[in-house]
Amino acid sequence: MFQYIVIEGPIGVGKTSLTRLLAKEFNARLILEKPEENPFLSQFYRDRKKYAFQAQIFFLLNRFQQQREIAQYDLFNQITLSDYLFAKDRIFSSMNLDDHELALYDQIYSLLNGQIPTPDLVIFLQAKPEVLHHRIKSRNIAYEKDVDLEYLKTLTEAYNYYFFHYDQGPLLVVDTSEIDFVNRKEDFNQLIREIKQMKKGTWYFIPMKSK
Repeated sequence: MFQYIVIEGPIGVGKTSLTRLLAKEFNARLILEKPEENPFLSQFYRDRKKYAFQAQIFFLLNRFQQQREIAQYDLFNQITLSDYLFAKDRIFSSMNLDDHELALYDQIYSLLNGQIPTPDLVIFLQAKPEVLHHRIKSRNIAYEKDVDLEYLKTLTEAYNYYFFHYDQGPLLVVDTSEIDFVNRKEDFNQLIREIKQMKKGTWYFIPMKSK
């Protein structure tokens, strides 16, 4: 069984909900990102150009602090589950920062990245931008109210590109557009079976549609 598992995907795809479920299933240690603690996030969604750098640096340093804590754990003693991949921060920085900001960001990132533990398994959750937009509106989180469909389309493309080239370890790609891990036990059980069957390389899991 994998000992350090990361769940990734664009905003609204269900990362945190699934991470909580898997942590309960595997009696695992839980590491959750806390986007609501980023004081620049709501401003970023209103004016991405103006607040992108501040939001990215806050996320980068906050995630680094959490990841350093993971590095201190005995990962062979208990499974650890996280709802983000440290390296994914580069997806957002390349989308939102101008050339000068990105150059500075990359200098900081390169100093930190070598100190981060590598997951044994990454589960990449996908969904159509329209599905993400609907989920975001449905959950009605204040700092997400300005997330628009065009941004989600760009973000989805960036995630797909990143994980198409991902080669840092086993990767399970899951299409979540028409399934519900939280409210449909059968969907969740399908995923558990896939995780337990995972080996090296990249696997694609397209579950049967929820009824």
